[in-house]
Amino acid sequence: MAEPIKLMMDGTLLNWLKQVGDSVKGGEVIAEVEADKATVEVEAPSSGVILELSANVGDELREGAVIATIGASGETPARAGGSQPNAEAAAASQPAPEPGPVEVEAAGVHQGTPAQTEAPAAQTGTGARTPVNGAAASREPAASTTDDGRIKASPVARNMAAERGIDLNQVQGSGPGGRIVKTDIENYSPAAAQAAPVGAPLTEGRPAPLPQPFPGGISGLAPSRKLPEGPDVEIVEVSRMRTRIAATTIESKQQIPHFYVTTDIDITALMALREQINAGLEKDGIKVSVNDLLVKAAALTLQQFPNLNSHFYGDRIVRHKRINVSMAVALEGGGVIYVVAHDADKTTLSAMAKHNKEMIARAREGKVKPEDIQGGTFSTSNLGPYDVDHFAAIINPPESGVLAFGTGKKVPVVLPDGSLGVSQRMKVTISVDHRLSDGAEGAAYLQAYKSLLENPMRLLV
Repeated sequence: MAEPIKLMMDGTLLNWLKQVGDSVKGGEVIAEVEADKATVEVEAPSSGVILELSANVGDELREGAVIATIGASGETPARAGGSQPNAEAAAASQPAPEPGPVEVEAAGVHQGTPAQTEAPAAQTGTGARTPVNGAAASREPAASTTDDGRIKASPVARNMAAERGIDLNQVQGSGPGGRIVKTDIENYSPAAAQAAPVGAPLTEGRPAPLPQPFPGGISGLAPSRKLPEGPDVEIVEVSRMRTRIAATTIESKQQIPHFYVTTDIDITALMALREQINAGLEKDGIKVSVNDLLVKAAALTLQQFPNLNSHFYGDRIVRHKRINVSMAVALEGGGVIYVVAHDADKTTLSAMAKHNKEMIARAREGKVKPEDIQGGTFSTSNLGPYDVDHFAAIINPPESGVLAFGTGKKVPVVLPDGSLGVSQRMKVTISVDHRLSDGAEGAAYLQAYKSLLENPMRLLV
């Protein structure tokens, strides 16, 4: 039976590696798509023959778009008509994939309601839903949004808006389903947007427009501020990745009220355990890193603190039942990308170490799989290799927390019997969304995390 091949994220089609009539195996890469921070490899979901290609190189594609069809040789695709030049039209009707099992509860009151009963509003403004009765004084955003509240816009349109300091909330999309495309940004007129009626009732579930952090948008430069010129400066265009990082970090620091808690952990026993584990895995060619152990411990500790594995959506809290730990990976050319250790609390250390190594290698090569970077529920950031005492990381929206690891160092300590000794210690800082949790809970999490790392045999149970 013919099977559609769908995208798992927004992006631009860069290259077809297979053509109509080619035989492919399940898991074989058939196309490359440029996303915000990396080139994503699209794999065939099963073995068969490519029956149809539904997008062209250069097409801007939305998450869920059908780009190809695979099936048995000679089979007729369910969607007749051959290649579809306008991939945006095909993308408009495709639903976004679900991230995994979650619970949705009203803020402050546990409902235990499955997520599929109602999609939460997206966190693009204050996060709060706006009344339907028109009591709010804000003007209704012109942009159309998806069911989960994200503004419908192509990646190219997003980048152009960021470069020009245009608020996407105020742009009327002309693409399928009201999607904002390149021409909408090129033809955007602030005067026309400001002429929209004030006090119009907002659609239920659509958040209020996000106030711009700077007059000039995420670039941080007011339109009236002239760029420095002359031989003493060099003007560098902002890369797509830097634009994305700028937007995400501004969203995080502006909308998420961070608080920070730091503790000092004795990792002497942890390092000894790592040596023992790796000695046993040497014949299999697997090596467990310190970061693998830290991520495993973070996931196991999250089992006791579901608030920190939850995401805030205004008047709804999404509590994730799976623990998927995102890991920040520094890229050689600059920038950072998060890869995700799915079900990190249940995966064995050896399997996690192998998979983490593969994902990190793909990220640094600039080619990742969609599942490598999707579905994270909590994050970690490790600057241990850089001789860092400690630091506080920025929360990765819509997650509610991130652990930051400093460098493990051997230091003199006072032993329980009063004598002096040496132990290897590391500072860990947790950044927490204060809308979902409080200082006492953040401290309790670190206390439990510290206990686990200082008694590391529990990581193997």
